[in-house]
Amino acid sequence: MNICVFLSGADLDERYTGPAREFAELIGKGGHTLVWGGSDTGLMKVVADGVRETGGRLVGISVSFLREWARKDADEMVIAEDLAARKSLLLAGADAVVVMSGGLGTLDEATEILELRKHRLHDKPVVLLNTAGFYDGLILQLRRMDAEGFLPVPLAELVFFADEGADALAHLEESVGTH
Repeated sequence: MNICVFLSGADLDERYTGPAREFAELIGKGGHTLVWGGSDTGLMKVVADGVRETGGRLVGISVSFLREWARKDADEMVIAEDLAARKSLLLAGADAVVVMSGGLGTLDEATEILELRKHRLHDKPVVLLNTAGFYDGLILQLRRMDAEGFLPVPLAELVFFADEGADALAHLEESVGTH
């Protein structure tokens, strides 16, 4: 399975790097491919390292202005012209999506994939991996949107919430199949 992971390129502390590495190792040990932003920095590097070291493939989709931070040993690296093209390529190359801890870019990617799913323009499963309660506020907001009628599709059809990487991967494997 090709798993697109949206996450931070920033250097973060162990609350985020430890669980990210554990999830990455599950991806690699499962024989899956990581499709990610292609960066060799921060949390992106932690996840790519974990996947690579446990036998998984790396498919990076970077963008021209971040080319210098692109991982050199990826199995495949595509340089997109801009951020919109990058998101499109990331989603096109994936069988499933996992949103991990990240900043504004990750939040942008997360809301875009949920909007696409809302309009049934994207049917691949999406998991919000809520490491260390990072997305508690967003989950609360999404649940409020659902409860108060702002979502034309039930929230449970848009996204699966997981606190642990093993739960995220189990959901994806059940939804998509193992490869």
